[in-house]
Amino acid sequence: MGELVTVELDADIATITMDSQHNRNALSVQLIGELHACLDAAESADARAIVLRHEGPAFCAGADLKERSDGPPDATPFVSVLERLMDTERPTIAAVDGAVRAGGIGLMASCDLVVVNRTTTFALTEVRIGVAAAIISVPILRRVPAGKIAAAMLTGEVFDAAEARSIGLVTHVSDDVAATVASLADGVRAGAPRAVRETKALLRRVPTLERSAAFADMAALSNELFAGPDAQIGMQAFREKRRPDWCQTSP
Repeated sequence: MGELVTVELDADIATITMDSQHNRNALSVQLIGELHACLDAAESADARAIVLRHEGPAFCAGADLKERSDGPPDATPFVSVLERLMDTERPTIAAVDGAVRAGGIGLMASCDLVVVNRTTTFALTEVRIGVAAAIISVPILRRVPAGKIAAAMLTGEVFDAAEARSIGLVTHVSDDVAATVASLADGVRAGAPRAVRETKALLRRVPTLERSAAFADMAALSNELFAGPDAQIGMQAFREKRRPDWCQTSP
């Protein structure tokens, strides 16, 4: 079997592609291991953003049930992939142009931005094989209120892209996923590297803070950034009506 996951760096954007079409990009030991290797490569290259995409008609079918039936499961590597997508400093974008099932929804939900084709369907089918959507509930329930995903998790029913967006599971529904992802990547590149990193961090941190602590922390961050070199370059570019050159500042 050849490579199941590859990574390509282009214009500071790392694109990770899952291509295990024989099992609908199921989360096999090999695929998860190669996802880790590709994330390592993206981090080492200091990519501005990471895009997770797929080949074939399915983004990811969830767990590789043939492997799971052969021995005791070890969820640690999969948990680590989800954590890495959530915790990396750079924005992560899921590019979904096919069906998503079970664990694949957790993989998708761990990304900051999720772009799906409007024909995409989703299903949390775990209960139908006697298990629960346990691990993937962590990223999913950080995006979606429990009451809005309860029916899907309890019944395994199929739902569509419009429903996924309405509950907050995905951020963009598109007829051209690649074009939408390219536009988002260009938007990331338009921002100062540190400003983008700090924004990703505050999106996760601020909701966990008590209000006065949040204002204090964010005021300190705002003052620091406004006094820094990126703000000077950005405001000068704004005055001159041009795009800032962030190469002038440290990453």
